Amino acid sequence: MLLIHCPYCEEERPELEFRNAGEAHIARPTDIAAISDEDFEKFFFIRSNPKGVTFERWRHVHGCARFFNAVRDSVSDKFMLTYKAGEPRPDVSKLSAEGGPAAWANRPPDQLNEKPTSKRSTKGEA
Repeated sequence: MLLIHCPYCEEERPELEFRNAGEAHIARPTDIAAISDEDFEKFFFIRSNPKGVTFERWRHVHGCARFFNAVRDSVSDKFMLTYKAGEPRPDVSKLSAEGGPAAWANRPPDQLNEKPTSKRSTKGEA
């Protein structure tokens, strides 16, 4: 079971107390009736789904019932950071600096199936 830290309650609680509310930091239209059908489709249906570090909205349904944002690694399902709704997007370059799947997963699509090259020497090399 995952433990998720609620930034409002300031404690870790089981994942069963929370609900995912989609992608975080989306600019919502101020007058939705005035936008074109294509723009409405992009806003309402089209979401990024990156492999690696993602920014998500969560709600502590069985606790304080408040929305907050989380930085999660979609490869390992690890929550790297949670922060209050309305706060700016944090710089996660320091969080993923330790390496691991999230550090190499966000590459161009033509390179996704390639493992990162390591600088280990093979037998027979000096």
